[in-house]
Amino acid sequence: MSKPDENFDFRSAGLRVLRLEAQALDQLAGRIEGEAFSGACRAILACDSHVVVTGMGKSGHIGAKVAATLSSTGTPAFFLHPAEAVHGDLGVLTPRNVVLAISHSAATEEVLNLLPYIAHHGIPLIVVCGNQEGPLARKADVVLSYSLEQEACPLNLAPTASTIAQMALCDALAGALMEARGFTDEDFALRHPLGTLGRRLLVRVGDLMATGADNPVMHESATLGETIPRMAQLGAVSFVDDTGKLTGIFCDGDLRRLVGRGGAPPTTIMAELMIANPKRVSPETSGTKVVDFLQEHRIGVLPVVDEQGRPVGMIDLKTLHRAGLAG
Repeated sequence: MSKPDENFDFRSAGLRVLRLEAQALDQLAGRIEGEAFSGACRAILACDSHVVVTGMGKSGHIGAKVAATLSSTGTPAFFLHPAEAVHGDLGVLTPRNVVLAISHSAATEEVLNLLPYIAHHGIPLIVVCGNQEGPLARKADVVLSYSLEQEACPLNLAPTASTIAQMALCDALAGALMEARGFTDEDFALRHPLGTLGRRLLVRVGDLMATGADNPVMHESATLGETIPRMAQLGAVSFVDDTGKLTGIFCDGDLRRLVGRGGAPPTTIMAELMIANPKRVSPETSGTKVVDFLQEHRIGVLPVVDEQGRPVGMIDLKTLHRAGLAG
């Protein structure tokens, strides 16, 4: 292997690879219009257990990613290494599974070795391949093939365009299955609880709100002079009636506007000054929904009430910012 020339055009070489891989994807788009793609989706939807993804070499690496994608988008799946499978791991397969085998040649020996076991147990077999005439494809219940004129590798040897096509075709499967299942962003978050999206969608107001002594609540008969010191905590105070139900709120902004109008005597009853029947949320409201609500209405704080309408907490935009829920 020789050293590259000092004037070697790396950019042109890289662009050639990208164009060949893009060409493979363009050709792939016309391959999922037939019944095979729909048949693969139906077979997976009918599966009441796991999709078992298998493949060898680079196809195996793609298979591991595909299994992870399926699992995170509503289709339980795991990767089975075909070489390990014939040394005992085949025991994980049951008639309730669907096998998704990935092989560019459709003739990978390690994957072919699994076929007798798969057939014996009547397990549906979906094959993703670049050769519809290969022995693996001939044994499949559903074949998802991709058209590929050449690899992006300059020697037309290393799996490049073919692995891009494999991954894209399986991503199309995962996406179609998501839509068919009615998979939501909250479903996604439940599978990614430590990720940014999971945290944003799973955190509830009740997890972040100020409570107890940190939640300023006063009777609506309190005076302005009594109220102002309590506003130092969160910049707002909730007010209740004799039954303990929320009747109003008074915030820093309301105080500034009051001062701008000339103020009011400290003995003024808050029932005359508070914002009556204020907007409110429940502890079960998602943090992101509260962020959207606060920003939409241009307010910085909200009382949190229980099912009886009693204020049990206070949530403010600064707290939501610190929790990473507001941009």
